[in-house]
Amino acid sequence: MMLPEEYTALIILAIAIYLFFTEKLPLPVTAMLVPIALSLTGILEPADAFSYFGDRWVVVFMGMFIISGAMFKTGFASVIGNMTVEMAGKSKFKLMLLVMVVLGIMSALLSNTGSTAVFVPVVIAVCLSSGTSPKMMLMPMAFASSLGGTLTVIGTPPNGIVNSVLYESEKYMELGFFEFAKVGIFLFVIGIAYMVLIGYKLLPTGDVEEESPNPKGKEELRTEKMWVAIIIFAFVIISMATGIVDFQVAAMLGAMLTVITGCLTMEEAFQSISWTTVFLFAGMLSMSQAIEVTGAADLIADTLVNVSETPYIVLMLFFLATAVLTNFMSNTATAAVFAPIGITVAESLQVSPYPFVMAIAIGASCCFLTPIATPPNTIVLGPAGYSFKDYFKAGWPLQLLTFIISMIVIPIVFPF
Repeated sequence: MMLPEEYTALIILAIAIYLFFTEKLPLPVTAMLVPIALSLTGILEPADAFSYFGDRWVVVFMGMFIISGAMFKTGFASVIGNMTVEMAGKSKFKLMLLVMVVLGIMSALLSNTGSTAVFVPVVIAVCLSSGTSPKMMLMPMAFASSLGGTLTVIGTPPNGIVNSVLYESEKYMELGFFEFAKVGIFLFVIGIAYMVLIGYKLLPTGDVEEESPNPKGKEELRTEKMWVAIIIFAFVIISMATGIVDFQVAAMLGAMLTVITGCLTMEEAFQSISWTTVFLFAGMLSMSQAIEVTGAADLIADTLVNVSETPYIVLMLFFLATAVLTNFMSNTATAAVFAPIGITVAESLQVSPYPFVMAIAIGASCCFLTPIATPPNTIVLGPAGYSFKDYFKAGWPLQLLTFIISMIVIPIVFPF
């Protein structure tokens, strides 16, 4: 006796979540096993299961990764980092504020992973010269990177996934470039203010490390191309923000211009792309389609609606479920799983899907409890010598704060 398709899809989903959680397999491998399993079980046609490598948001993120690479390779990101720490002087609180603000803004417009990575050696060097422990600076950096990602549609992969699912539904308009900032700006400002004024007290303290954070030495930068990269970057952001050029066209045109103008070599362009993100994105979007076409989304939606038919309570459940899972598995995968369910639940409750998908996007981005919750969290783990419990101790108040802010702001900005 064969299982109904919706249960088969849920079993595949459960296995994928287990593998993401335990990381018994590399994350991209788990993600690619999903369309394979969906094809073998007949839930999706192979052409459909693997079609998401051509998804418009996969194209956008690939292009933006390359443009980000040009900003780092030409030295512009390093200039911003050095200017920031020079402005802060010897004040560790001013340094924390400036680093969080600048890194958050950079993360909204560039790769938050790359932005964090370029700041790590710069900030550690300042910490060493000023006698401040890197433990006091690097975790706030990672948190600011996640908060900054909530400001734009390209700031973090979950935002792109939410837009992609809205687009695929053919019923709803995608969210605009800065529409995420309607909620994200409150998280960004209040989150940074909390860390600088109160949260720093929960950060671990330690001795100043005497070893270099970059033992391989400084990478040779192509600084003569800096202004070219800045012009390309500005063109892409303005094009996306105004809508004069489609997102995927603008991103890929900008990426190609960085190679044509010599900001990057072709090899450097390929190396700039986070292939883990691409495979996770493309693989798990097939899961999103599967749980929708098989009726699994309706099954989960009915379960949530049975818990409560009050939209506000369901909104809270979506945020909490997304945030909890994301602290232990890929935020890309979590957003891809929950976004179509959010739309289905909204339709069951006969309300707008936008507050639900926004809660899912924010819940998947604002995760501060573990070092594996986000790539920025992972990047600072080694250089600062943090432990797993350091993240939980410093992160749980910020996690709670983002939940409270979101539950207040989302229903106001995106009413049911």
